[in-house]
Amino acid sequence: MTYINQHILNNLFYILVSIFFFSFLYEYVQFFKQKKVYQRLLLVVCLSVPMILCMTYPIYIAPDCVHDLRQVPFLIGTFYGGWTVSVPLLFVLLIARFMMYGYQFITVAVYVMMCICGSLFSPLFQRLTRKQRLVASALMTFILAIAATILAIAISDFQVTESYIVDFIVVPPIAVLFVVFIIETLREALLIRSKAIKLEKMEVVSQLAASISHEIRNPLTVVKGFMQLMKAKDISQETKEQYMNIALEELNRACAIIDDYLTFAKPFPEKIEPLHVQQELEKVIHMLRPFANMHGVQIVATLTPAVMIGNAQYFRQCFLNIIKNGIEAHANDGAVYVDMHVDEKTVTIVVRDEGEGMTKEQLARFGEPYFSTKEKGTGLGAMVSIRIIEMMNGTWHIESDIGRGTTMTVSFPLLLEK
Repeated sequence: MTYINQHILNNLFYILVSIFFFSFLYEYVQFFKQKKVYQRLLLVVCLSVPMILCMTYPIYIAPDCVHDLRQVPFLIGTFYGGWTVSVPLLFVLLIARFMMYGYQFITVAVYVMMCICGSLFSPLFQRLTRKQRLVASALMTFILAIAATILAIAISDFQVTESYIVDFIVVPPIAVLFVVFIIETLREALLIRSKAIKLEKMEVVSQLAASISHEIRNPLTVVKGFMQLMKAKDISQETKEQYMNIALEELNRACAIIDDYLTFAKPFPEKIEPLHVQQELEKVIHMLRPFANMHGVQIVATLTPAVMIGNAQYFRQCFLNIIKNGIEAHANDGAVYVDMHVDEKTVTIVVRDEGEGMTKEQLARFGEPYFSTKEKGTGLGAMVSIRIIEMMNGTWHIESDIGRGTTMTVSFPLLLEK
């Protein structure tokens, strides 16, 4: 006689899919994390489906026994959810059973007994460790199967057959053990993922804090030193002015570092509006022309009219950083090219320089906190620009070769006219 067939595997498949579906919804739908009642409702729904499917497509093993694994999702919900989950599942199970096969008192008695015992066992089950839950769930399922058999014999003239022993007493504890193992593995994986995300955030915060304190300490140390030198009585007025100018330059550098950090840290402003990309880029290029002339660099722009949605101030700051980096990448004379391309759905802005370029290792670290190829760079400008691009639903791509320069390609969704 064959006790394991396709019907048993189908029943297990229904149960496992419901467990994975519950884990997916609980992890990625924030609504179910707001209150416990929402989580329990989700558990009831996800376990009711396999119960009904198991009864709809039962296990045909022997002529004298038609069975299914409906008690497996029922007991899983009872162990993990307690009374608030077991009672709704009981009503669903009994209603579906009566609609399919008609009323039987023995069915009511058996599952009411399982509901009461499983719900009383639930608080203890939830306090156990992972390994203890595996053993306890299988053992409790086996005890309930024995108790249900004794109850069925006491109530009616019930005959215990070999197929019944396998289907109702042996298989369910093994199935429950397997399902609980899957559940605990998923919970552990989600917990590890949550901890990893927190650790990653803390690492970024600690890196930013350490880097900011280091970067700001340098200009402040310079200012402090020159202030002390200016106390000397025999110093000339010309030297004092020279020291003052250097101190002011270092203070401006410290202010720029703080501004970049605040731009990265604070949330994206709610004020968004249609932006005329060509006009905004023209403003940025106009502001940077004196800086480019100081470095002997030309800015060559090929712009096309286009409109997108975003924040004008942040947009200008983003491309101010990108074009400024292109200018500073030139050791000698050269040019920075700003080109626009517009298609049906996107506006693409390409900023290309003829500077020194970056290695593959440097390119892989582009946008990391406080990584810069410049001697006094902080890397915050690139990090802020990337954050602004992503907040405005844009995408970016960077290419670079040593001695050939760097190309930054940024694309934004185009505002389509109605």
